[in-house]
Amino acid sequence: MLDEIAELVTASGGGALGLFSSRRGAQAAAEAMRERLDTPILLQGEDVLPTLVREFAADPAASLFGTLSLWQGVDVPGQSCRLVLIDRIPFPRPDDPIKAARTEVVGKSGGNGFMAISATHAALLLAQGAGRLIRSTTDRGVVAVLDPRLRTARYGTFLAASLPPLWPTTDTHVVRAALTRLAES
Repeated sequence: MLDEIAELVTASGGGALGLFSSRRGAQAAAEAMRERLDTPILLQGEDVLPTLVREFAADPAASLFGTLSLWQGVDVPGQSCRLVLIDRIPFPRPDDPIKAARTEVVGKSGGNGFMAISATHAALLLAQGAGRLIRSTTDRGVVAVLDPRLRTARYGTFLAASLPPLWPTTDTHVVRAALTRLAES
């Protein structure tokens, strides 16, 4: 996954908003990208979020990596955000007692607790994450979901349907070429 992130950020020349499902994942990716790339990598937690978002918006070569608050609260329209990276499908934590109780109630009533609770929660967060890219009618870019389960799991179709109407592809050459064109424009 780190190789894929490096290739995507290189192709886009920065401008990446990395949305990670864990703090550890965001930190590991930021550290690895700082070693591999020449573009600035900002990490949630190293400064207050408003300052990091301002720095990200001001420098089209910068990338910002972080967790849940970035999925819902970042508004950076234009060229500064042209790549949204999502490391994993954002399912709720399995040890969340409220989600577990809701899942159990749905299951006891004959429904599919996973789809009704966990998959629906993940679909909402995926839509919010993808929405970080599309902030105005002129915004262009790539939403890269690096979790193969979006394509391979039974629930992948349900999750993909929650995303804005984006053109889907799994062809890495097409994605990198699009990012390179966006970086040059």
